[in-house]
Amino acid sequence: MFDAKFVRNNIEAIEQMTARRGEPFSLDGFVQLDEENSHLRTRLEEIQHKINVVSKKIGQLKRENKESSLLQEEMKDVSAEIKELKKKKVEVEASIQEILLRIPNFPHASVPEGKGEEDNPEVKRWGRPPEFDFPPQAHWDIGEKLDILDFKRGAKLAGARFTLYKGLGARLERALINFMLDVHTREKGYQEILPPFMVNRATMTGTGQLPKFEEDLFRVFKDENEDFFLIPTAEVPVTNIYSQEILEPGRLPVYFTAYTPCFRREAGSYGKDTRGLIRQHQFNKVELVKLVEPENSYQELERLLGDAEDILKRLDLHYRVVTLCTGDIGFAASKTYDIEVWLPGQNAYREISSCSNFEDFQARRASIRYRPVSGAKPEFVHTLNGSGLAVGRTLVAILENYQLKDGSVAIPEVLRPYMNGLERIESESSTRAV
Repeated sequence: MFDAKFVRNNIEAIEQMTARRGEPFSLDGFVQLDEENSHLRTRLEEIQHKINVVSKKIGQLKRENKESSLLQEEMKDVSAEIKELKKKKVEVEASIQEILLRIPNFPHASVPEGKGEEDNPEVKRWGRPPEFDFPPQAHWDIGEKLDILDFKRGAKLAGARFTLYKGLGARLERALINFMLDVHTREKGYQEILPPFMVNRATMTGTGQLPKFEEDLFRVFKDENEDFFLIPTAEVPVTNIYSQEILEPGRLPVYFTAYTPCFRREAGSYGKDTRGLIRQHQFNKVELVKLVEPENSYQELERLLGDAEDILKRLDLHYRVVTLCTGDIGFAASKTYDIEVWLPGQNAYREISSCSNFEDFQARRASIRYRPVSGAKPEFVHTLNGSGLAVGRTLVAILENYQLKDGSVAIPEVLRPYMNGLERIESESSTRAV
């Protein structure tokens, strides 16, 4: 989030930036409120000066045993005006804050221009799509035939866009979570975190989900003091671990990884991906979060991307990487790479990870700072995150890429130790009906 002074001095640049993002944002309202706030501040200063002068005069009159009632009565009227002005100033500043919270981040200079996902340039590819001597099936057909995914009963239990994993389907999901966490913690230097799956409004605001994306969130309840929301991603609680704190010299970089379920209303996706696991209200994800010094953040972004890619490489899944253009990049991000895995059953690439550098945008909102050296003035950290990976979509990719002609699915070698040595999922392998 940008402060009022920065916005005041960069009106044109901000409006041009939001236009490049495809979401023009007029700051006329901010200018009007900012001017009103300035007038209120000036008037309060004038009145305070008057109070100081008159108070001294009243004191002097009292010391001289002279009449001061008229001045005291005048001060009552002034006190009432101050109360009203302060109330109005609080309201105006709250309105200004609401506008500031809705201004998106500036894209990095290297982010390509574009209107939407069709303009995202491809950066690289890895591997090759599998070749089949039969028509490949989509994961929803594979999962139902193997009796490891139950879409109807998931919908019965919770509604559309919820799925019941069964037997080896549930075990494969758990194997993927454990495999990802083991790679990131044992080999990549990330500290594992198990955060709350429900957070307050301040935490959601810190990473940029609120106020702009409230309709996409599940609000659980509101007590007399606070709203609570189910997390849409582990990015939210994990990035905020050091909110309102100052990290002392030597504490950076900080690398965190966390498995959590994620909850999203998908309010803007009506009619999209209604079949299968691609767009669910609840799904599992292993997240990677970094807090780093500003001068290293773009090197850290490349490493973050590499850590997410490494999971797909070990699973031998073909993918490509694209850079999100100005019209497709997320609200809080300065630069984002999307990793898109190949799904032969759908004959398409689908996003399986987004890796983003937010620079100091989230750190300003959440007040996450560090001291470069002892005694130095605190500065804002740069925050990054990426999926390492979206677990359900990884399971989709395995079902579709490792399907066999007889209807079974081979298990990637790196996952077999997590599956008790099992080499394939066959229909008869689901030993118990639900």
